[in-house]
Amino acid sequence: MDFTLTAKLFAALFAIMSPLSIVPIFLALTADLSPAGRRSTLIAMVATVTIGGLVCALAGHALLGLFGIDVAHFRLAGGLIVLMIALSMLSGDDHASHKGSDAEKEQFKSTSNPGVYPLGLPIALGPGTMATIIVYAQETQEPSKLVGFYAGLVGYLVFFAAAMALAPLLGSRLSPTALSISKRLMGIILAAIAMEMVGGALGAMFPGWLR
Repeated sequence: MDFTLTAKLFAALFAIMSPLSIVPIFLALTADLSPAGRRSTLIAMVATVTIGGLVCALAGHALLGLFGIDVAHFRLAGGLIVLMIALSMLSGDDHASHKGSDAEKEQFKSTSNPGVYPLGLPIALGPGTMATIIVYAQETQEPSKLVGFYAGLVGYLVFFAAAMALAPLLGSRLSPTALSISKRLMGIILAAIAMEMVGGALGAMFPGWLR
């Protein structure tokens, strides 16, 4: 099993989905719900993220082929999206592609099931997360890498579900300072991952540069 790929994918998903940043949003959107309603929202959110993540992993390449998109070009686009999110995190902001625009945020509390929208999509599973899963899935040509990829993906999904289940406990322990520091640390990691994606894409598109 490729443990390096497992660790890289887990770190990438942890940085881009940032469970510590999602916990306050989850608590805010479920503040008026009963315990049963909060559990229902949690289940819907985890199911949305899990199904969406597996669809990206299993059908991402086929979807790219359907639209005639080259993997290298998609990797470059995905890397740039991830880089923009990383730069927003480094400045202490939340990128609109995952957290929603101001107009979308006004609609968040009026949705029938916040676990699907906006918590599942796009807050947890946004464009950057989808692009990251699809790009890493393209590196699984060998059996060892395939096992490593799904170990990282499934392992993170389990971790994410556990973190969201502990949201009330985590929310009471997280201070604004801790969230700010963690956001910037995750931004640094995410920026490095984004540059690796961009560099790999450029290397595939312009192989002469590697000589």
